[in-house]
Amino acid sequence: MSRIFNFSAGPSTLPDVVLKQAQEEMLDWRGTGMSVMEMSHRGKQFMSIAQELMQDLRDLMQIPESHKVALLQGGATAQFSFIPQNILGDKNKAGYVNTGAWSKKAIKDAGRFCDVSVVADAKDSNYTTIPPVADWEQVADAGYLHYTSNETIHGVEFQSIPDVGDLPLVADMSSNILSRPVDVSRFGLIYAGTQKNMGPAGVTVVIVREDLLGRTRDSVPPVFNYQQQIDNDSMLNTPATYNWYLVGLVLKWLKQQGGIAAMETINRRKADKLYQAIDQSSLYRNPVDKAYRSRMNIPFVLADSRLDQEFLDLAEQNGLGSLKGHRSVGGMRASIYNAMPEAGVDALIDFMQEFERTH
Repeated sequence: MSRIFNFSAGPSTLPDVVLKQAQEEMLDWRGTGMSVMEMSHRGKQFMSIAQELMQDLRDLMQIPESHKVALLQGGATAQFSFIPQNILGDKNKAGYVNTGAWSKKAIKDAGRFCDVSVVADAKDSNYTTIPPVADWEQVADAGYLHYTSNETIHGVEFQSIPDVGDLPLVADMSSNILSRPVDVSRFGLIYAGTQKNMGPAGVTVVIVREDLLGRTRDSVPPVFNYQQQIDNDSMLNTPATYNWYLVGLVLKWLKQQGGIAAMETINRRKADKLYQAIDQSSLYRNPVDKAYRSRMNIPFVLADSRLDQEFLDLAEQNGLGSLKGHRSVGGMRASIYNAMPEAGVDALIDFMQEFERTH
């Protein structure tokens, strides 16, 4: 069976060349006679994989020396709880921007460990826009301000980094990390699950400014203590070694594509042509404010929802998979991360136009 174009929001499609390399190296990694998943995480072979991964990530994102990197488990969801416990120190208040489903989850979980002030809330727009930064409330004595740079479910994305002055800025970049250049120096902390743009599920990247370390509460387990994990090269526990290896392959693939700036050009082109097809249609509609449309996750609804299942069934038959929208939003959603080839977007547009012609 030939591979489909997989529009899943995550775990998401991976580059074919990465999967083929992993297949070729499955039983014998570089003449070692063993699979990466069989290696000791303390052995020289795996240590070389880990070191290259870290260096490639630093190169791609241009991470300054002022920021440290940890590779953790538990997904971005675990960090919702552990961020306030790791970086607030003697403060007990944090500001949060609510722009969708993942912001809401972060707010709820953080609220168990600190006083959360919602400085801006897009709820009244049904999460189809982002409140202007100038209208955000000021929070006295806050330890940081948190936002979700791209809402996977609602398809809303920040197009620039919000200016919050000297307040440490914390961002969940799970669904748009590595898709566009980001000035890491402007953040106190960046975190992201890898299952969108970086590899398979099972690894969480945490990039934290060094001056925010050493503030962890005593109640935090060592494996979620940022300082302890960084001091132990993210190997305080046995890491998800094979997943690290796959993330490393994706990072090398990104370098071969020309890096993040080159990927941004491709991602913008893919998103623009799909949005154009939706906007010029009388059958499809995207509800998001054009100023904040996501390049990664594009939701759309059909004028007649009774056609939804037929659309999905025919799409599957045409090799276009995982287009069903999230149950809380409905309709369709095309996730077009870095690894989605432009040919996949073209095939989706062709199908949508033919479906509209016949319906």
